[in-house]
Amino acid sequence: MFLTPVLAKKSVKTSKRVAFGFSISAVPLLERLKASKHVDQIFISDFSTLSLGHQIEGLVESLPIDFLKNYWQKNNKLIFVGAIGAVVRLVSPFVESKENDPAVIVLDSKAKNVITLLGGHKQGGDAFANELGASLEAEVVCTSDSFTEKRISLDCFGEGWGWKRGGGEDDWRKLMISQSKEQKNFVFQSKGSKLWQKLKACGNFTFLETNDPISFENINLYIGQENSKICSWHPPSIIIGIGCERNTDESLIQRAINESFDQNGLSLLSISGLATIDKKNDEVGLLNLSKKNQWPISFFTATELSKVNVPTPSNIVLNEMGTASVAEAAAILLGAKSGRLIQEKKIYYSKQNEFGAVTIALVEVSTPFAPHKGELHLIGSGPGDLQMLTSDSRRALTRCSAWIGYTPYLNYLDSIRRPDQVRIDSELTFEKDRCQYALDLAKEGVKVALVSSGDCGIYGMAGLALELWLNEKIDSRPLFQVHPGISSFQMAAAKLGAPFMHDFCSISLSDLLTPWNQIERRIKSAAIGDFVIAIFNPKSKKRDWQLKKTVDLLIEFRKPSTPVAIARELGRPDESIKIHTLETLPFDQVDMLTILVIGNSQSVIKGNRFLTPRGYFSN
Repeated sequence: MFLTPVLAKKSVKTSKRVAFGFSISAVPLLERLKASKHVDQIFISDFSTLSLGHQIEGLVESLPIDFLKNYWQKNNKLIFVGAIGAVVRLVSPFVESKENDPAVIVLDSKAKNVITLLGGHKQGGDAFANELGASLEAEVVCTSDSFTEKRISLDCFGEGWGWKRGGGEDDWRKLMISQSKEQKNFVFQSKGSKLWQKLKACGNFTFLETNDPISFENINLYIGQENSKICSWHPPSIIIGIGCERNTDESLIQRAINESFDQNGLSLLSISGLATIDKKNDEVGLLNLSKKNQWPISFFTATELSKVNVPTPSNIVLNEMGTASVAEAAAILLGAKSGRLIQEKKIYYSKQNEFGAVTIALVEVSTPFAPHKGELHLIGSGPGDLQMLTSDSRRALTRCSAWIGYTPYLNYLDSIRRPDQVRIDSELTFEKDRCQYALDLAKEGVKVALVSSGDCGIYGMAGLALELWLNEKIDSRPLFQVHPGISSFQMAAAKLGAPFMHDFCSISLSDLLTPWNQIERRIKSAAIGDFVIAIFNPKSKKRDWQLKKTVDLLIEFRKPSTPVAIARELGRPDESIKIHTLETLPFDQVDMLTILVIGNSQSVIKGNRFLTPRGYFSN
């Protein structure tokens, strides 16, 4: 199986994020926004650059009115750097409705405040403002009722779970008013993750089950794949298998899909993706339809399709394509284990002004499937002090609807978690389950943060998560991004002085995943090479002899007076740092909350400062 370039280009966006500055003072922030990829393009008022004296790469001169004429459209996000009053006067002639206006966000030139002016909910302005605030370390100013009252924004929260919004605008307006009055609202969900239902912010919702006595006519919000005339969110749960004649019109394929969904009472917003045979990878009508609707399309070989058992095989198709089924087999194959065929292949023929013929089969998946929407962010949370959380990690956390991690690590971050963000706690030693769960959620289209302490790429979850991600088929992989954090050995070094100024290494004494004889060889090699050593996982209740063995090995190659630092609970209220030597190291003061720093032959302690000279004064 392989993918069309339409799906492979994950960077393709239907919306634009642009920033406009009113004066020369806005230029540094505009450059910063562009460099950090918050925006696609930066603009400045045409008169402002007269004072610059030089060209700024990527900075476009524009009259404010021309800028708005070009970018005032829904789904866009417009950032203005300047006075909020000037922005209000500028945009007021363009304001139409919250359904059609873009998100408008205002920043001051020093990035002290981020203000959502328009499009906070439907256009994602509030979410984008939170990302900007986290990245710029700015104060987010949001005046929406859901924000100030710490409620879930029912009209936009589903985006973070990979769902699409349906229903009339008047119904949504009534629902939001009802929510603002804290009235009881009835919710029925048949598809998608229900993790959000456990949030405290859902206290005024009544979640209905199929056997609830209340009439479904009273439902305020529906979450599922069926057509609905009320406010609704639609998880991606329907796969469309397609077969067609050569050069079949796009309009015919679209009509066939529309009729199939109408006949089955399904919403087009619940489409997960398209599937067909690789011989259709240049079918113009099919590719155009996929791109226009942002429906990812997967292609399978005839050999792959021929192995799938289908209810209505065809000898004619077999002779032409090398497989007895295209539409049914492709849909079933993409749906994998959780797929259920809900519409056997149905042929739709051309009508007036149409050309070709198309076959449609529908598969329902029990778990939503939208990896092209999903995101898996590996977060390095640092040693525990929020001041040590990088702006990159903070921004990613702000973006994610679900946070997953070992309970103590999540506890350190909980004060910055919003009411609409789900926390999923995991126990120690369940690392593989934790990573797999996070990946599975991201494959559903959810934006997921997988949290490790320190740096997630140093004995954290990044490696295991990447292994699992690489084992997935290419079209099943969500976005994968690693956000570095400050490791405990870096924190220890900063507290101690400069112990890692020369060549160093880190060694974990945990033999749960690595055989001890291999760890022992690494210790000896580090000792022979005269490396400064950071020791992770030095001692636990079940592993109480490894540290003593390590010290014995090191003393064979190093002086017993070699300095050793015990750094415990760095960045946390009970932080402690003590300096000893190899021969005086108190083993009873070491546990899994401890990292050891062991000097090399040149390391010295001077006035409680740990120094490993680089050799500047010896040259």
